[in-house]
Amino acid sequence: MTLRLLQITDTHLFADRAGRLKGIDTTAALNAVIDTCHQRHPVPELVLLTGDLSHDGSAASYRRVAEAAAALDAPVLAIPGNHDDPAVMRQSGLGRERYRLMPGWQIIMLDSTVTDEEQGRLAEDELAFLDDRLSRHPDRHALIALHHHPVPVGSRWLDAIGLENGHALFGITRRHPQVRVLVFGHIHQAFDKKRDGIRLLGTPASCVQFRPRADDFSLDALPPGYRLLELSADGAIATEVVRLPAQERST
Repeated sequence: MTLRLLQITDTHLFADRAGRLKGIDTTAALNAVIDTCHQRHPVPELVLLTGDLSHDGSAASYRRVAEAAAALDAPVLAIPGNHDDPAVMRQSGLGRERYRLMPGWQIIMLDSTVTDEEQGRLAEDELAFLDDRLSRHPDRHALIALHHHPVPVGSRWLDAIGLENGHALFGITRRHPQVRVLVFGHIHQAFDKKRDGIRLLGTPASCVQFRPRADDFSLDALPPGYRLLELSADGAIATEVVRLPAQERST
């Protein structure tokens, strides 16, 4: 059986339905992403929301993210990003579940946020949670998701606010060879590399994009996007970044 997952990240919604981030109407952009998912793919087995779901931490913004994701008719796993308010997010129903066993696979969502900080860090209890789940199910391939990028992406300003303790994360994954793929958001751009045999996948935001390999903050002209993941029973991964047509950027 092949599992079909969708990763949507960095939606950055506001309490104001018409709120804009760097000129983009983030609610309209998210709705366009959801519509594209409907048009291009069958119903997925799972939807992953990987942080910065809200830009202002408001209850109204989380309700709209939850409503949009529910339209995909699939279970949703969500984690916060540095712009999120985790408590308010959980009150909306997002982020209450962050682990799921699936045929041949386990999906593990890690909270890499640090209060009042842009950069990320996996706390000791998060690392223990990861190690425990991998130890319990050594026979299942594993996908790990978090918000912050655990390796440098070649952009000076972004790499200054990535995951501080990626070494601790990879220290655990090296002990568990069933880990196949690690997905993240935060960088607002596509990224695809390997480390220790693990596929590392960064995904475009559903709103504004950051210019790759920029020393300082800089926007890219590419439209919003999301990621499709197809996980095979033998551990193989097929993936595609899907972007909206340029006219659907909602600028």
